[in-house]
Amino acid sequence: MDKEWSEKNRQMQSMIRKKENFEEGIGILLDLRNDLFAQIRSIVNTYPSEAFYQIPFAKAEGFHSKTLVYSMWHIFRIEDIVAHTLIVNDEQILFTERWLEKTKSPIITTGNELKGEEIAEFSKQLDVKAVYGYCKAVKESTDEILKGLKFEDLKKRFDEEDRKRLIESRSVSEDESAFWLIDYWCGKDIKGLIQMPFSRHWIMHIEAMRRIKNKLCLKARKGADPVAFCGLSCDHCFLKDWCGSCRTRYNTCSYATCCPDNICTNAACCREKGIDGCYECEELDECFKGFYGNGNDGKAVKALALFIRKYGKKQLISVMDRLHERYDFKKIQEIIGYDVEEGLKILEDNRQV
Repeated sequence: MDKEWSEKNRQMQSMIRKKENFEEGIGILLDLRNDLFAQIRSIVNTYPSEAFYQIPFAKAEGFHSKTLVYSMWHIFRIEDIVAHTLIVNDEQILFTERWLEKTKSPIITTGNELKGEEIAEFSKQLDVKAVYGYCKAVKESTDEILKGLKFEDLKKRFDEEDRKRLIESRSVSEDESAFWLIDYWCGKDIKGLIQMPFSRHWIMHIEAMRRIKNKLCLKARKGADPVAFCGLSCDHCFLKDWCGSCRTRYNTCSYATCCPDNICTNAACCREKGIDGCYECEELDECFKGFYGNGNDGKAVKALALFIRKYGKKQLISVMDRLHERYDFKKIQEIIGYDVEEGLKILEDNRQV
């Protein structure tokens, strides 16, 4: 489990046990949920459509044996059902805002009953952006419910009428792989539901989503040029497990994600000119386009491009390997600094002749 998420979850669980700390504990829970949801938002905003129905761990056991969009649907269907049908006893968000129609989902259940290829086929039918909209609406609704809770509410338990209501909603499949959820939820008090599914369930599935997208990125990068258009070595980037590089459809470069359509200005310019990268451009020395105009970070990356122009990509990768062996760093700027000429000199000093 991610250390930061795990620590916030631990703090939250500890604090809500005491009345004097309850509100602070709910605040930590809301922060945790925001952090986790940011992961989903980033994936939806940066990954291509085909990423959401692929199952890179199809034969595995565990939450990562699903698809990205199935995971989103599953997390928030469970939350919608538990928050509204069970706790508040009102209509689920799926129905109040026509999300079933918008998402194009063929089911109203949690999806627990689906297996293997069924998950892939289900995922292909979904409108990913609409599913994200549904997830966001459910999160915001649940957040308001959590904000309205009192310490005394934590001990509230559920009875046979509550169980019957869940069954009648038909939101949980009668398949044995899903129907157990009803007894599981009804066997908990509200405090137990805060811990699962409103927090830990998120963590487990979103960590699985990170494993899925990392695997997809590695697959996309296999055989692709490891040097970005701007000159950055993707194999040495702090985002190497997250990004498929600007030479694939799985481009989640931190700069590209800030650009229109997630296409970096440098990549677009190189493609327009029909060149392999900025290091082949005659205008490189005086260029401040895209990443090169991104303050000090851009200066360091330009030094990489200048190095490639003089010595080639293989030499750059060799130098980067050497630097990573000598120093513990995430971003190349930490080693070569923020001056183009000085950065180039450091790279050259670490070149083996």
